[in-house]
This record gives sequence, structure tokens and C-alpha cells, in this order.
Amino acid sequence: MRRLLAFLAGVLLVGAFTVPASAADGDETFTISDPRITESSGLAASRRHPGIYWTHNDQDDGAYLYAVDSGTGKTVATITMTGVGTPRDVEAIAIGPDNQIWVGDIGDNDGVTWPYVWIYQLPEPKNLTDQSVKATQYVVKYSNGSRDAESMVVHPKTGRVYIIDKQEDGGHLYEGPAKLSSSGTNVFKPTVAVDLWATDAAFSPDGEQLAVRGYFGGISYEWNGGKIKRQGRISVPLGQGESVTYSVDGKKLMLGSEGAGSEVEAKDVPYGSSGSSDSPSGSGSSAAGGDGDNDNLKVGALAVAVGLAVVLGFKRLLRRRS
Repeated sequence: MRRLLAFLAGVLLVGAFTVPASAADGDETFTISDPRITESSGLAASRRHPGIYWTHNDQDDGAYLYAVDSGTGKTVATITMTGVGTPRDVEAIAIGPDNQIWVGDIGDNDGVTWPYVWIYQLPEPKNLTDQSVKATQYVVKYSNGSRDAESMVVHPKTGRVYIIDKQEDGGHLYEGPAKLSSSGTNVFKPTVAVDLWATDAAFSPDGEQLAVRGYFGGISYEWNGGKIKRQGRISVPLGQGESVTYSVDGKKLMLGSEGAGSEVEAKDVPYGSSGSSDSPSGSGSSAAGGDGDNDNLKVGALAVAVGLAVVLGFKRLLRRRS
């Protein structure tokens, strides 16, 4: 009988600890604890590994990317990009279709003199371990001359790459070719104005919204096929705000900043949630919140209650027999 009680208690504990899934979805505020990450300048929510956020320093001693577990704030994998030159000023990171990581080596704030900048593309690793991954390097030029930029986004449906230049009085959205070429120069052309001194940007998981942030505020745009429509302001934390991404379920904006031990703050998407139409690759369950999670929580709570009642009932039975 005591063995049965122990078994039931174990089942009860397993049910209690496995039911709530929201913490693993990576939609809560966390602090980056890795002492190597002192200039986190970009942020991208992994779809292959829910709860993991990719980041990088803007200037590092190598071509490194860091996978940070939002549950602990610790780095769980360091990726060294191979097949690329020495990065100059890495300012942005994004996840595109097919779990491809895109990295924007696009900063040029020292006189705006670079005749070209670089973008790197690599597959997101299936296993989160320290490893080297071969990347493709693309040469990028702007049709109207050199630009300083810190914002690069990749449309989650089309895979097209866009850059927003950094201008105090507002910049422009630059559109790249439908498919980048690794053997030639890729010319990016301005399309529409962006009314912000932009330090980062991100597409919602469904590609319907574009969030652009700066040091003192942000703007949410309806994507509208690239003819962006302003929805309203986004409040951002004070500090040297350098990064933004949507959570995997599209319900939170994750806003980061530079500095050692920097915090990534989760805020509700202010103009309606934008859920992902595709469940994360490599995951057997959706990372999105909503009614499904609430139903799971209710079922789990009921299971816990029933299990507790059973345990208490057996305890009473034992007392009667003893």
C-alpha cells in the first residue's frame, strides 16, 4: 500500500510540474547573465528551440552568436560562424523561413564610409551545443550611397531581407532583391520612410506587423505588403535600447539593451497579438499561448485535484487498518 502511495505521489508531482508550459515559451522578462555578452545589439526568438533567444555583440573578437535560455538567462550554446570574413559591426539578427538565421553586419557609424556591408545566413543548429556552423556571406550596397544601419528584418513568409537605416530625423526601409546572391553585389533600394531613429526592428511571426524601436521609443506598423501603415507608438525601457523581437507566439515584444547583465523586457504587443501560423520546427507541441494552454492548465489542475483526493483517501484507509 505504501508503494502505491509513493507511486501516486510521483504521478501527482509529475503532473504538477509538467502542466504549465508558458514559462518555456520564452515570453517573460529575463536577464542575460553571460559576462561575454556586453553589447547585445540584436535579438531573435528561436522557433526551433522555444524559449531560446539568439543574440550577439556588435563588436566581438570573432564571428560568434549566443543562444540564451530565457528561463535562466544563461548561454546554452555558442556558435562560431565559418566561411565569413572578420565581422566589422554586427547590429542585427533575425530568423527567416526554414529556420535560417540571418545576421546583419551593417553598422557604419564611424563616418559612414563603407562602400558595402555584409549579411550572413546560416541554418539554425538542431542541437544546442558549442559548435562551428558554415555561413553564406552576402555583399550589400545601397542604391543611394553608404548608410549606417542597425535594423535588419527577414519576412517570415517570403524570406526577403530588408534594412532600415539609422538617421536621427528618421530613415527609410530598404528592400533587397527577392533572392540574395552570394557571388555578386546585392543592391538595396529605399521604398518607404520610417519615422524613427531606428536601432532595431522585427517582423511579427505571421509577417503582418513590423515593430521598429529606437533609444527613446518605438513604432508599430501594419506591414501592408511593404507599404507600411503606422499603428501607433511602442513604449521601450530606458537605456541604450538596441534590440527587439517578437516572442514565438507573437503576443509579446522582447526589448533588450546593451551592457553587462542587460535585461530583456517582455511587453504585451500593443496593437493586437500576431500569432504564428506555423508551429516551431522540432517541437511536438505549439509554443503559442491561448485557449489551448488554458485548457491544458484546467485539465492539469483537475488531475492534480483528483490525484490528491486519491492519496488522501488511501491515507485514511491506512489509518483505519492500523
